[in-house]
Amino acid sequence: MKKLITITIACTLAAHVFAQTPATAPAPTSESLYKQGQAAEKAGDVAAAKEFYSGSLKLNPKNAYARYSIGQLKINGESITTKAREAKFGAVMVPVFQLDAATLQESLDALSVMIEKESKQTVTPNFVIQDPKLVLADRKITMNLKNMPTKAIMKYIMDQTGAKARYDEHAVVITPL
Repeated sequence: MKKLITITIACTLAAHVFAQTPATAPAPTSESLYKQGQAAEKAGDVAAAKEFYSGSLKLNPKNAYARYSIGQLKINGESITTKAREAKFGAVMVPVFQLDAATLQESLDALSVMIEKESKQTVTPNFVIQDPKLVLADRKITMNLKNMPTKAIMKYIMDQTGAKARYDEHAVVITPL
């Protein structure tokens, strides 16, 4: 008798849970996939954007916006990704950044540590200095900055050393002007 009551209660609870389960999500539309592609593209995720645009075209092969957007991804994909990396890197806020007669390498090492700390390890910059003639080696950097985004700190470092930064796929490459 106890088993019968237990089974009855279990079945009743299961039926109650299934009754409260929401219906499955509606199938995506060509327009919704296109909008998700736009969001992915804006976030700099070219691969995801391409998948969403392709899905949009599968549902509606005449979607000119999705077709155009895929073409633009082929042309501008790398620059979209680079801008997203630069934006993610530059948005990290550093509460205090102080240097006193530091070399460029020391400055970039200190900035790298601060970026990793403040982003909670989500942004890990890889700085590469390309200076075969050692033009930048003797330049010294002194600064005392508070509550600055790393984009601004990089600009100050580049201005004081006469260098420029290029955001490549796996590194921020520093070269003389």
